[in-house]
Amino acid sequence: MEKKIISIGIISAIVAVLVIVAALSVESEPQPEIEVVVEADVIMPTKSSRPGCEETDSCYIPSVITAKPGQKITWLNTDAAFHSVTSGTFDEPLDTFDSGYMDPEETFSLTFDEEGTYDYYCTLHFWMEGKVIVE
Repeated sequence: MEKKIISIGIISAIVAVLVIVAALSVESEPQPEIEVVVEADVIMPTKSSRPGCEETDSCYIPSVITAKPGQKITWLNTDAAFHSVTSGTFDEPLDTFDSGYMDPEETFSLTFDEEGTYDYYCTLHFWMEGKVIVE
């Protein structure tokens, strides 16, 4: 009788394992791909990490943007290289704002509360320059 109980226990354990394996191996229905849309006011385009985009004024697109006081501006790095959005110019950096190094596909947003002209550049690529005009 004891052997029969042990045999039933072993068989039950094997059946339980087979049920779990079967459940894990069943293919689930494919999930639809989710498209993430990131809205940006300014982009850092592909290859802006290479000199030459300054010749066509396309290192930041657009290179000059106008905003109203209290408006948020978002930059998106679509290049394969790191970039930054840093206040001032390469020769005269300011401490007003700094995105830090932005990974590809990363965004940086900043709200401009006061009227004025805000120059910015990329700390890694001195030829990349842009401007926000708040009026």
